[in-house]
Parts: sequence; C-alpha cells; structure tokens
Amino acid sequence: MVVNKDASGIRMRIGNKWVYMNEEAVKNHPGGAVIEQYRNSDATHIFHAFHEGSSKAYKQVELLKKNGEHDEKLERELEKRLDKGDVNVSVYDITVEQEKKMVESFERLRQKLHDDGLMTANETYFIFKSLSTLSIMAFAFYLQYLGWYMTSACVLALAWQQFGWLTHEFCHQQPTKNRPLNDTVSLFFGNFLQGFSRDWWKDKHNTHHAATNVIDHDGDIDLAPLFAFIPGDLTKYKATVEKAILQIIPYQHLYFTAMLPMLRFSWTSQSVQWVFNENNMEYKVYKKNAFWEQATIIGHWAWVFYQLFLLPSWPIRIAYFLISQLGGGFLIAHVVTFNHNSVDKYPADSRILNNFAALQILTTRNMTPSPFIDWLWGGLNYQIEHHLFPTMPRCNLNRCMKYVKEWCAENNLPYLVDDYFVGYNLNLQQLKNMAELVQAKAA
Repeated sequence: MVVNKDASGIRMRIGNKWVYMNEEAVKNHPGGAVIEQYRNSDATHIFHAFHEGSSKAYKQVELLKKNGEHDEKLERELEKRLDKGDVNVSVYDITVEQEKKMVESFERLRQKLHDDGLMTANETYFIFKSLSTLSIMAFAFYLQYLGWYMTSACVLALAWQQFGWLTHEFCHQQPTKNRPLNDTVSLFFGNFLQGFSRDWWKDKHNTHHAATNVIDHDGDIDLAPLFAFIPGDLTKYKATVEKAILQIIPYQHLYFTAMLPMLRFSWTSQSVQWVFNENNMEYKVYKKNAFWEQATIIGHWAWVFYQLFLLPSWPIRIAYFLISQLGGGFLIAHVVTFNHNSVDKYPADSRILNNFAALQILTTRNMTPSPFIDWLWGGLNYQIEHHLFPTMPRCNLNRCMKYVKEWCAENNLPYLVDDYFVGYNLNLQQLKNMAELVQAKAA
C-alpha cells in the first residue's frame, strides 16, 4: 500500500482530486469505520452509493475537494499494484485505460437511473412492507394465544427474517430521504423487534459493501476458525482450540449447511457485545448512539423471555425458543451466504478498489428472480443491482436489472445469475477447494 500523507488521517480520491481527512474528521465520520476502507483508493462511486440524497454529505465533500490536489506520483503508485492469484483468490486484470473508461461509463449509467426515477424513494411501498411485516409478527403472537405453539414459532422465525430485510433497507436509507427517520425506524425494527444491533450491522455491512470480497477488508469472508475460504485464513489457527478446529476444516463443505441455522445466535450475541462496548469506541457516532442501542437490545430480550414465560411448560418453551431462533437463522443465512461466498475473493491491496462497479459485479452472484423469491429474499436476489446502488428502493431493483445487464455486456463484464442450487453448490465448491488444500498440506 502507498504510504499515507499523514498516518493519523486518510487520503482518497473523489472525482479527479485527492482529498485529505485528518484524524479528528475521520473519527467524527457519521458512518464510522467504513471510511477507512478507501484509504489511498478511488472513493468516488462508493461515496455516491452511500450518500445518495444527503445534501449535507455532498456539501462536506465539496469543501474537501476545494483543498484537494492532483497527485500524479500517487496515481502512478496505484497503477503499479499487481494481484497475486491463489486458491479462491482472483486477479484483477483490467488495464488502467479500460478502468478509466469503465468508471466514466458507470457514471453515465448512474445518471441515467436518476433521470429515469429509479433512485426516487417510494414511501408508500415501505409503509405497506412495514405494516405487512408487523402483521406477520402479530399473527405469530395470535397463534401462540390460540395454543398453536410450534406454528407460532415458525411464523415468528419468518417475521424475524422479513424484519431483517426491512432493517437492511432503512439502514441503507432506501425508504425516505429523511435519514434521521430511517435511522430511528431501523433501531426499532432491528434492535427492539429483531435483536440485531443497528450500529453493529451498519459497521459490518457497510464495510462489506465498500470492499466486497476483498481480503482483510470484508469481514463477511472472515469466518475462521469454523471455516476457511482463502489460504490466508490458515495462518489464523494459532490457539490450541483453533488448531483443534483446523483438523475438521477438510470437512467444512460437508458441515457448512448444518451451521446455517446458527447465524441468528451468532448475530444476536455479536450485537449484545457491540452495544455494551459502544461507550468505549473511538468513533463519535457510536458513543452518541450507545444508550438507545443498549436500551432497545435489552427491550428485545425482555419481550422474548416474557413471551417464553407465557408458554405452559418448559419443554414447550425450549422447543419454541429453538424453532424460532434456528428457523430465523436459517431463513436469513440461506440468503446471505449465496451471493458472495460462491464467488472468488481479491487481494487486500488490489487495484479493483479503484473500480467500484467492477468490484461489485465481479464479486456478486444474483439468484434467479420470481415474485415469490423477490418477497422471501427481500430483493437480495438482485444483489448485483443492490450493491451498485444500495440506496435504490427494493421495488425498483427488478427494473434496474435490465440496465445493469446491458451495461455489463457493453463493458465486457460477466453478469452472474443462477438458480439457488447452482449457486449454493458453487459456494460449497469454494469451501471444498480449501478443504482439499488443507488435506494436501497435511499429506
């Protein structure tokens, strides 16, 4: 990586200028740590992707650009970055000249989508989605009241999955251009109703969007010690317990599916740890949000345990808890593990970070759409379109697909879309590739 102008701040390119943010400005960034991912890289289109509709953010970046500069030396250093391929690790081989044309072409696509109204918020749609999802949760409670306990648990699992998609959309500022309102609703849907911390999710998920499948950046591909997706993961097995787990990695493609229901336990436990550490975090936004983050997570578990208390016996309580929690975990996990795990990763210092559109397209796989899948998956079957335009309302992603397919064809980029079991088998193949590598090293 290129040496920073000042180790306590960051430099990144916005448009045709390199801008500098000192340490204080970085720590005060409303989005938290995600801004660090584009240190010494082109952040132009990721800025547009995250800040769509925020006049405040655009004013701030224009102020930064007034003090920006052209840095030919830094540009040349960036152009020298060469990727090294490995098992499940691809090489970014688009030339600098091709890259510049692609970036300009993508900006034209972005403007066209604006002109055609696909980036316009649809508040009526999200009011309907919110009410219908609240109705699913209310139905789960009603079934419990009637004594249909196990059916109630299954419906609650579905409600938690659907609230996952809604929280995701409010956190991405899709429903309205009123960001404080979106953030408040996501706190209620995410923390209180679902048990996933909004701030924890934003930190994890926005980083994933900013550097999708980029090693040492995207935490979603770092699943060690239970799974290893790339050779670099094998260096992380140092503790005695981790070394013991390494012995089962040759079978990871066989037990991966059985672990999907555990996702909700993982995410809720990470959320609890996060919110009770927010007061001590270095980013101002997390300290500011700490009280309400903590209060709403406590509120979530209060109503969950009260609901269990109302059940007639301990065996029913345990069964209800496991069915709802594991079911909710599976319904989310079978979606979120499809789109990126099945595609190759890129080295930490890859020049692909300078080509936002190529990064998202080369690291993402869509699931074949249908009205049912569009509903069940919360629009995340249009993952390519969502990653390119994360503030685009879910209801416009199907229309956007046509534009993106044409753009990919014009720019000689693949457009990956497969039926579920095709994509899932490719996911398992990535795990099997690493399993075979571990076996080979042990032989």
